[in-house]
Amino acid sequence: MKKLIIAGAFFALMPLRAQEIKLPPNLEKLADRAHEVVDVTMDGPLLQLAARFLSNRDPDEARVKRLVAGLKGIYVKSYEFENSGEYDERDLEPLRAQLKAPGWTRIVGVKSKRSGDNADVFIKSDNGGITGLAVISAEPRELTIVQIIGAIQPEDLRDLGGNFGIPRLEFKNKQGKED
Repeated sequence: MKKLIIAGAFFALMPLRAQEIKLPPNLEKLADRAHEVVDVTMDGPLLQLAARFLSNRDPDEARVKRLVAGLKGIYVKSYEFENSGEYDERDLEPLRAQLKAPGWTRIVGVKSKRSGDNADVFIKSDNGGITGLAVISAEPRELTIVQIIGAIQPEDLRDLGGNFGIPRLEFKNKQGKED
């Protein structure tokens, strides 16, 4: 899975009730066309159970375990296709419409005409606090949708990448160097 590059996003997620974003039925049908599908649905109790398998002795695992303790849910859908054009950008319109609802704000948008890679990061805020995070990464042969719900510090998002089906996140500073 390609790495998602997010430039300078700052988050502080607060607890949330349940999964906010509902995948439209047309996206569920993409699984039939994809040669690889990742589907992760981890609510709070399941996240806590999964965290028990992480070691406190390994610094990286201990950090992820600490992060997971404050999460209410992680939801990932990723479809990888053999060829470009096996899904249509219009398939994402119902999903993006949900992210235009009050409270949601797009904070990062990346669009490449050359490679066809597109990425959007949205946050949901309520009463002055951030209460949700959604990422849509649409590449010609891969589509990934991530939603994270719960308390997390901005610098900790990078540590969740590569765990629980979440794509590895890279943060670049203003000089284009990885932090």
